[in-house]
Amino acid sequence: MGRVKVQLRMPPRSAFDKFERETRARLEAAALNATHVAASQAKSLIRREMAAAALGRLGNAVDGGSDLEKHRAPRRSAAGFAASGWVHIRSQSDRTRGAIEAYTAGADIAPRRGRYLWIPGVDIPARAGRARMTPEAYYRAGLDKKIGPLIPIVSDGRPLLIVEGASVSASGKARSAKGLTKRGKLRKGQIAKPVIVAFIGIRRTSREARVDVPAIMREMQAKVPGLVAEQLNRR
Repeated sequence: MGRVKVQLRMPPRSAFDKFERETRARLEAAALNATHVAASQAKSLIRREMAAAALGRLGNAVDGGSDLEKHRAPRRSAAGFAASGWVHIRSQSDRTRGAIEAYTAGADIAPRRGRYLWIPGVDIPARAGRARMTPEAYYRAGLDKKIGPLIPIVSDGRPLLIVEGASVSASGKARSAKGLTKRGKLRKGQIAKPVIVAFIGIRRTSREARVDVPAIMREMQAKVPGLVAEQLNRR
């Protein structure tokens, strides 16, 4: 009764090669952009979590990067290609790096020099400039002249460094210790305190992780496929 005929001509191989190149280029561009966005979001989230954990500006030492930012091409192999984004600690300070690692991974902290870690008491300054207060920093800052020299004692089996014959704020303000005047008089607004516990010595201490960086990175990794799809849909 009749016949319907369809005749198809296959395009040349070069057409498939071009399609493959264009598709790969689109996927690579999408992957570069997606990993860049994921790394940027991870950095911002880590910084927010560190601020929420009362770690001050320590999060500012966390930075990020990506292959896109470094103008790197995806790494190609027979199985496909790879693109990356990352977060890292940009500070070169051993103290800063150690603090971040302790607060993100947990750590046991032991003294590097001497037998004890010296924790400042509530009456003396907690810091000497930008550094944590230590007995060495106490003397460098001249606090032995402003408050009084440190005297080592043992109380209930605990090592202490005390100051005798000083004073503290009459209002109860913390870290307000001052020495007496040269005439042995109290300064205005101060009350006498015969003994000030300046430092408490401990053998070691532990810090629990306050920010779960691996969990944040897993969350960002799970978002990458969706970010790739978003990038592809923009084209």
